Amino acid sequence: MAGAGLAKLPPMMSNEQAIAVKPSDPPCVLVLGGANMDIAATSAQPLKPADSNPGVIRSSPGGVARNVAENLARLGVATRLLAAVGDDPYGHSLLEATQKAGVDVQGCWILPGKTTSTYVSLHGPAGDLAVAVNDMRILACLTPERLAPRADRVRHAAALVVDCNLTADALAWVFANRGDTPVFVDAVSAFKCPRIAPWLDQVHTLKVNRQEAQALCGFDVQSDADIERAAQWLHTQGVQQVVLSLGARGVYWSDKDTAHGWQGTLPAAVVNVTGGGDALMAGLVHGFMSQQSLAESIPFALACAALTLSAEQANHPGLSVDSVLQLLRSAAK
Repeated sequence: MAGAGLAKLPPMMSNEQAIAVKPSDPPCVLVLGGANMDIAATSAQPLKPADSNPGVIRSSPGGVARNVAENLARLGVATRLLAAVGDDPYGHSLLEATQKAGVDVQGCWILPGKTTSTYVSLHGPAGDLAVAVNDMRILACLTPERLAPRADRVRHAAALVVDCNLTADALAWVFANRGDTPVFVDAVSAFKCPRIAPWLDQVHTLKVNRQEAQALCGFDVQSDADIERAAQWLHTQGVQQVVLSLGARGVYWSDKDTAHGWQGTLPAAVVNVTGGGDALMAGLVHGFMSQQSLAESIPFALACAALTLSAEQANHPGLSVDSVLQLLRSAAK
């Protein structure tokens, strides 16, 4: 996996070395969380348990935080990634691919003796997920002690994006050290999102689905009324902006101080559902960096997601502001 191009990677900082922010540094989005190698196996015929099934196996860079960082860079936003990988072929390959997409990976950690986070999924011939296994133990290495030398970067970022793959201790450190930096949070899963509950009053934008909203709110989120109630409940906890993803239906969005509404998805030739939510988050952050309101950001973010769903991998290599705007113009005809 690790080729000769790895020599072009910048030297990684040591865990103890602080990264200072220079006055001349441009405004930058800092993304902190998971970076995975995604390995997907798709069988040619209906799966037969306890047997060898012929099919196609593909590997590609993934992980919520890493995907968001790549998408932001492709959208022209200056972006830095803070993630941990193992000193192994997958880890070096992840960093190389992420850097080639335009992301600053200098603050990432390469940890000897640790295994790069890996997600392995098995799919039937129609692409339906049969079973998956993830090994994300390396996320536990992002401790407050390891994060401390990056505090200056966190405080001076134009925006900070975190995913709930981070441990509760790491999230506590983020909010204790963010200063005035606005924080965007991807809930990741119903199991992991309760980790963010103690700091909802410091969250600028929270992206959740029904199950994640339900886990945070403590009540069923099924009907339209439930969805609106969940957003309002999150506002009462201090969240400024809520984007509740509804899959093929689109999103319900709500800004605490201004407006709220429903927005449907754009037509898309769906090839792979992995990564659509990460592209949605990148579109929201792009809108924020462009000084757009949430209402203005939502169509662009949904177009980012639609474009990404048409790619085999979790990130569309042709994602750009121009390609997103072209998709929006086509959908408006």
